Amino acid sequence: MTEVLQRIMARIEREGPISFATYMQMALYEPGCGYYVSGAHKMGWEEKDYFTSTDLSSLFATCMGHQLQRMWEQLRQPHPFIVLEQGAGRGHLAQGVRAWAEKASPEFYAALDYRLADIRAGQDARATATDRPAADSNHQDDVVPSVILSNELIDAFPVHVVEKHSDRLYEIYVDIKDRQYERLAETLNEPPDRAFEEYLDRYRVPWRGYSDGWRAEINLDALRWMERAANMLRRGFVLTIDYGDRARTLYSRERREGTLLCYYNHTFNDRPLTRPGEQDITAHVNFSALIEEGRRHGLRLSTFTTQRAWLQSMGIDEELERLRASDYAASVTNRASNEGQVALLRWYSLRQGVTTLMDPAGMGNFKVLIMRRY
Repeated sequence: MTEVLQRIMARIEREGPISFATYMQMALYEPGCGYYVSGAHKMGWEEKDYFTSTDLSSLFATCMGHQLQRMWEQLRQPHPFIVLEQGAGRGHLAQGVRAWAEKASPEFYAALDYRLADIRAGQDARATATDRPAADSNHQDDVVPSVILSNELIDAFPVHVVEKHSDRLYEIYVDIKDRQYERLAETLNEPPDRAFEEYLDRYRVPWRGYSDGWRAEINLDALRWMERAANMLRRGFVLTIDYGDRARTLYSRERREGTLLCYYNHTFNDRPLTRPGEQDITAHVNFSALIEEGRRHGLRLSTFTTQRAWLQSMGIDEELERLRASDYAASVTNRASNEGQVALLRWYSLRQGVTTLMDPAGMGNFKVLIMRRY
């Protein structure tokens, strides 16, 4: 029995069944043993659980650099230009943006103050969402950023899971099924109020017409995160990239099992109660909620699009061709040589990474949301 499972079972024995949101919080963020706070990086390729856009291609950071430079110019080139990336993980995106800026735009590079908050330490996903003080060396609560940036962060916030029966929504709780065999199980509880129903009604989801057993995830921490982000900005942008959609598409009749997925060793499954603390648990993001909450706190919608369309607007196709002409020129001018063949293979690898980033059936359908306050 893992330490986090011991703590989960002890809490259930002490308090009774816990909400799925509480279970997910403990599985991912329980101090010292949760998935994101156990010390080991989970992102990447070998012996990891999943990869992100920065693992696929350096051109993702190049495009982010172009985007940040545009924002800097729109804000009339402040110095310093503070970018706060939340959920920064290994810091690869920051490294890529800085490297691009230093080479492509020295003036922008001189103004750029790129700061990190790491999800593993609970400095943004949990601390920001619940308004606990951040503990990182950048003193996040004292920073007044020009841009708050996140890439695949909000999908990892704990979610409540609801299930429809008759004309009511019931909440999924987690209980002990068999302590001897260390098994957990779901149980249905009636919520104390109609907050979850009001949440779906707010975004005009016709859930009452759906069949019994229909499930959905409700991410209340995402609302708190957007409120906090808006309050941190005096003048600037919130930019978040994640998988999800607007509410009416996300909470559809056809998606009756919800969107919860777990990632372990580059495979996915729909069994979140197995391996707590050892696998990632995610749910699609309700972007309607982020947009409306941002507006409620004084932000305006600037952009809502797909990652594919955003990368194209940031010039990824032109960057790809430029690199082929410069760094991989031998693949065109001297293809028959050993040098040309090596260059060609490297070019194919680069192009394949970009293709994956832009795949409309995969990462290309991630959503890019930019909200602003001028």
